[in-house]
Amino acid sequence: MTADVWLPIPPEEIEGLPEGPNYRFWNGAEEFPADPADCVFYVVPYMKPAGVGVRPLPAMRSLKVVQTLSAGVDHVMPGLRHLPPGVRLCNARGVHEASTAELTLALILASLRGIPDYVRAQDRGEWLGGFRPALADKTVLIVGYGSIGAAIEDRLAPFELARVARVARSERTTARGPVHQLTELPALLPEADVVVLSTPLTEATRHLVDAEFLARMKDGALLVNVARGPVVDTKALLAELEGGRITAALDVTDPEPLPADHPLWRASGVLISPHVGGPTSAFLPRAERLLVEQLGRFLNREPLGNVILTTGATDG
Repeated sequence: MTADVWLPIPPEEIEGLPEGPNYRFWNGAEEFPADPADCVFYVVPYMKPAGVGVRPLPAMRSLKVVQTLSAGVDHVMPGLRHLPPGVRLCNARGVHEASTAELTLALILASLRGIPDYVRAQDRGEWLGGFRPALADKTVLIVGYGSIGAAIEDRLAPFELARVARVARSERTTARGPVHQLTELPALLPEADVVVLSTPLTEATRHLVDAEFLARMKDGALLVNVARGPVVDTKALLAELEGGRITAALDVTDPEPLPADHPLWRASGVLISPHVGGPTSAFLPRAERLLVEQLGRFLNREPLGNVILTTGATDG
């Protein structure tokens, strides 16, 4: 049987790909580039509509590895039930940290300093002055302290913050300080001026930010979501925004894309970017380096990096 590797980037554009497999380019087109049954290493197309990336999985009977180019893998999970036992699912840890952390900082600064108001005033030809909050002396709470959360803190370091609090699924200690468990959120939320969401979407984090979570945030606090839209209960967030008690900066929403008539577009105190945390000029070189590294390990039968789960071992 022929061993195929499916890539969403033309293989001739990736420098250093190891020799051996038949590289097939597929980026979500209607027609498959070859028989899916011959694919042993599948790289999921990036930033495609729901359902596109999982479409070939039921026919991939020889598959050994599913590699995403996203940090989150929630869009792939529904397709795993079609796969044989022993298939490794790997994410793109190391690819999106720089871009997502940059956007997080941009959203925080733009929201606090009123940049959207200045842009609208510029469109009107109006000189709009005023006193705005600074990031300096604020307390920032990062909910989801994986590699992206740590990269966000790296970029916050020069801004003279009062404190950074960190929350993740497991309690641990890092070079920058302790990481608290999710169960400690109720005590940490009232102290935070800025709450950043960078957690994966799982059943445990779906609607983590509900009415109770939002009610515990201090008056005037800013919620920043660079995780996944369903981490936040949109209805509960709208209620808080309409009351003017908190503000929000959202790179992801639920639903997504956000329909033109959705009330979130017109809610008070919200800044929305259209899920652009990852797709920047920093993406492609890091994605290509990841693929070269992972394929080299795979072909040399070395342990893969970024393994999230193995089918049959955890998902049945």
